[in-house]
Amino acid sequence: MNAALPVPVEAASPHVMNTYGRLPLALSHGQGCRVWDVNGKAYLDALGGIAVNTLGHNHPRLVPALQEQISRLIHTSNYYHIPLQEALAAKLVELSGMTNVFFCSTGLEANEAALKLARKFGHDKGIERAEIVVYDKAFHGRSIATLSATGNAKVQAGFGPLVEGFIRVPLNDVQALKKATAGNPNVVAVFLEAIQGEGGVNPVDVDYLRALRKLCDEQDWLLMIDEVQCGMGRTGKWFAHQWAGILPDVMPLAKGLGSGVPIGAVVAGPKAAKIFAPGNHGSTFGGNPLAMRAGVETIRIMEEDGLLANAVKVGDHLKAALQRELGSQPGLKEIRGRGLMLGVELTVPCSELVGRAAEKGLLISVTADSVIRMVPSLIMTTVEADEVVSILAPLVKQLIKEKA
Repeated sequence: MNAALPVPVEAASPHVMNTYGRLPLALSHGQGCRVWDVNGKAYLDALGGIAVNTLGHNHPRLVPALQEQISRLIHTSNYYHIPLQEALAAKLVELSGMTNVFFCSTGLEANEAALKLARKFGHDKGIERAEIVVYDKAFHGRSIATLSATGNAKVQAGFGPLVEGFIRVPLNDVQALKKATAGNPNVVAVFLEAIQGEGGVNPVDVDYLRALRKLCDEQDWLLMIDEVQCGMGRTGKWFAHQWAGILPDVMPLAKGLGSGVPIGAVVAGPKAAKIFAPGNHGSTFGGNPLAMRAGVETIRIMEEDGLLANAVKVGDHLKAALQRELGSQPGLKEIRGRGLMLGVELTVPCSELVGRAAEKGLLISVTADSVIRMVPSLIMTTVEADEVVSILAPLVKQLIKEKA
């Protein structure tokens, strides 16, 4: 299992574009919530492939199902009917209360499709220059359009001119939204994450989501909720907006839907389900049999094993343990999030914690410069959550002491 790389890790990427700030380690294999590097060192995985590995690593029911599917069909084409698409779409419709699904391969693609849906919705109403409300600190992807919708000047730098047609507002401020859109006949949609991930694990207030739903109904706008990172059971509901008891018109999904197999989806309600017609949109790999089988099996196992309830139980346990260990630290700003999507915000930048934690056998990430993000597999146990805290808390205390 511990096969060596063909070259040392430090020199493993001379021909790969330098687009990631990588740690000097390469992972070999995993089991559950643990992974091992090529040198045999073990790590507790509190990152879950950035909210992707819903069922952990080497799941005993997922892996045989995918192996069986590979022996049948990996990819055909959307020229033909794909029964597994129908099966997964029916399940997503059941879980969401919405009506139709488009399949793609990534969250970026899903968000791009949502933006196209909104523009076509406007054009069909005679609005030639459609505008979409987006948010400070949002992250929707790195294509030119999704980058333009993203609220991070740092990741936008160097890629102008950005796409026009976006109105940016602060999160959880209804009056700011109303002021920014007052008298504007070109607004067609509101687009936001139910919990901002890359922006710092920033939850949207349930009352704000309800107010958005009401406003979009009154103004005939689409309510589009990006559930790419916070969806698929991560918060203890299938989709994070369900805590507010509302239905969006458009819901992009990806990440955890396939437990590591690339997959994306756009789920649409009645207001948006018939906007696209043949030729309006597509995806070569979207909806291929392997990805669809991964989605079907992921949801089946989640239901059988009660992983939504586990996300609540372990997430609450982890959050309480972090609060207990770090709550009195002068450099702690806030511990927030829901279920197994948690952020620990410090008053100082803390990106060096990623490397320090890895040295101690823990995988995490830092986002928005000062927020420690934990989005582990939904199979994590309370014992493993305690282990996360036992490794992380001393590192955080030491960092705060150094920067005091």
